[in-house]
Amino acid sequence: MARYDDKYWWSGEGLRLHYRDYAADAAHADRPALLCLPGLTRNARDYARFAERYAGEWRVICPEMRGRGESAYAKDPMTYVPLTYVQDLERLLADIAPQKFVAVGTSLGGILTMIMAPTHRDRLAGALINDVGPTIEEAGLDRIRHYVGTGGSHLTWVHAARAVAETQARNYPDYTLEDWLGMAKRLYRLNSSGRIVLDYDMRIAEPFKVPGNESGVDMWPVMAAFRDLPTLILRGELSDLMSEATGRRMEREIGASADYVVVPQVGHTPTLEEPEAVAGVERLLARVLARG
Repeated sequence: MARYDDKYWWSGEGLRLHYRDYAADAAHADRPALLCLPGLTRNARDYARFAERYAGEWRVICPEMRGRGESAYAKDPMTYVPLTYVQDLERLLADIAPQKFVAVGTSLGGILTMIMAPTHRDRLAGALINDVGPTIEEAGLDRIRHYVGTGGSHLTWVHAARAVAETQARNYPDYTLEDWLGMAKRLYRLNSSGRIVLDYDMRIAEPFKVPGNESGVDMWPVMAAFRDLPTLILRGELSDLMSEATGRRMEREIGASADYVVVPQVGHTPTLEEPEAVAGVERLLARVLARG
């Protein structure tokens, strides 16, 4: 198991935020860091297997957004929005000061990657945008609205796994109970009462209740920031959040530096453990190294 250090940084209003820091060994210390940005309800554990694969050869940094995992919950739930998360990440980057980094963004993390790209073009060595794009499908948003901020506690991990399967079965049709248990242990935690609960502030759903709040600004112009930058675009074949048309348009907008990969038999989102995803990541990192 790859070793990591639990570290913390502070938001502008004084929230203590957590990240896992997997160090690179001395021989690879000059490589860009891999900044792993999780999805809406996810935390640093979501990138544990990814970090196992690359830690040592790369520095892997896995932040937890406010209201998730070991990061403090916000007093104002309306700060659970992408622009605030980006402000938090700016403070993290100022603290750890990596010379360059590769952004690895899944779902919400992909949105944060897109927002950050224009202002970090000189430090961004590459990007992975996982199953999200400038156009977000309404069917996927409706599904997310239905389950985010809901869910009670469970007595056993098997009960938690079954609850995850109820909301995610269409995205991972080939999953077994063992797979669902693994996902449950990434999504849930054991509380002080011995109950198994979701590991995020239920109030992250509050911004979704504001009409039109989830749509944000037009992100298509941001694709220009990825031109000539090694960029991997992943899409789950069964995704209800990112369409094939969106993926292909992203590929066209970015141009020759884009590598568009569809992961078969997976919905929202690929886990980065699928063979097609692993191969894509390997190509991305090889291109990052080739650029120097």
